[in-house]
Amino acid sequence: MESLADAALKGLAQQWLGQGIPGIVVEVAALRGSAPREVGARMLVSSRDCAGSVGGGHLEWQALQTARAALGGEALPEEVRFALGPRLGQCCGGEVRLRFSVLSAQTIATWPEQRAEFALQLHGAGHVGQAVIHLLAELPCRVQWVDERDDAFPQTALPQHMERIATESAVAEVARAAPNSFFLVMTHRHDLDLELCEAILRRADFGFFGLIGSKTKRERFRLRLAQKGFSAQQIDQMHCPIGLAGIVGKQPAVIAVAVVAQLLQQVGSLSQRR
Repeated sequence: MESLADAALKGLAQQWLGQGIPGIVVEVAALRGSAPREVGARMLVSSRDCAGSVGGGHLEWQALQTARAALGGEALPEEVRFALGPRLGQCCGGEVRLRFSVLSAQTIATWPEQRAEFALQLHGAGHVGQAVIHLLAELPCRVQWVDERDDAFPQTALPQHMERIATESAVAEVARAAPNSFFLVMTHRHDLDLELCEAILRRADFGFFGLIGSKTKRERFRLRLAQKGFSAQQIDQMHCPIGLAGIVGKQPAVIAVAVVAQLLQQVGSLSQRR
């Protein structure tokens, strides 16, 4: 699936095509050594606008000039090799091959998809939940956003990789999540948080489980979960408070940055174990 950044770029390409705006798609085709972007990164160029990125700096400036020269009538190269050294004014030291193609229905039909790096079930549509969703909109993941209050969700449309679930039973949604899913619990009620914690821990196949709250809340929940029969080892899988250590602040946006950073750290940790 696509991240919003890539999906939005594809949507813009479709919009330009529908409006008859000539465009060039620039894509990172191959890499050697150190480079600023990954294979598949794309930039969309018209005579007046550009969107996306293939690495920034002088590399991207030259790509932009090449694309616009083609839009002005010059021959469009299929691929161009760029050495990222002193002559280009970039010190990555690697090599990038950029592919150039005219925006067309075929270009959009063959637009490569980006794999989701993790699946997340996020419980809670409050201020922190909304801030987390805002950050995840740009990342390659799949999100189920769950709340028992239909009116708690913002009315704005979500990107394609996110699903809004207004339900009478948030706990029942836990069983519907895919194996190895990540879970974040940040609802408006502590009793519901506890029910969700119990349901998640009983699954025992999650990739990450975070609960919003203070150290006091953590200890109270640990006691109650122990009373329900969970072992200390099981309860230790619950991350509370959530968020990457060292990021300080209680504003929803700050908490969201810390939480999303922790999710990405977990993705990296899981990748290293494979």
